[in-house]
Amino acid sequence: MKNLFYYDHALFGKIAIAELDGKITNLYVGKEIIKEPFIYMETDLIKKAHQQLVEYFNKERKEFDLPFSLEGTDFQKKVWQELAKIPYGEVVTYKNIAAKIKNDKAYQAVGTAISKNPLPIFIPCHRVINSNDKLGGYRLGLDIKKYLLILEKVKTPTEEIKI
Repeated sequence: MKNLFYYDHALFGKIAIAELDGKITNLYVGKEIIKEPFIYMETDLIKKAHQQLVEYFNKERKEFDLPFSLEGTDFQKKVWQELAKIPYGEVVTYKNIAAKIKNDKAYQAVGTAISKNPLPIFIPCHRVINSNDKLGGYRLGLDIKKYLLILEKVKTPTEEIKI
């Protein structure tokens, strides 16, 4: 059973970090419903993950140094692995990700896989935008996506993410 612990966050309300067998498995934000059973416990690893998030939000960290465990289909895992390679402060398109996983026409499926990312922020799905430079969707809401991109000072032609 996973360990899970909640923290208060000024923008998101609550965030919950889950861990199993020494690896971070999930990040829940706001009012996301947690459907699986868990043990409410703050482990050292959960505490470390939270500290790294705090550093990220304070612009003191650009990469996360944590062990992750991803549960999903092979296709989803390929997409999430590509997301993890997107550098801080940069964006790519759904189409770019589809090309990287050698499935050029699967950009809609890529979008679906991204929406299932169990570790948003840690695995930066907020750095994926539409080919027309529009933000596209985001499981945590477009306001949060916009906030994260502004935090990272992303350079893109879109007017949507300018302060």
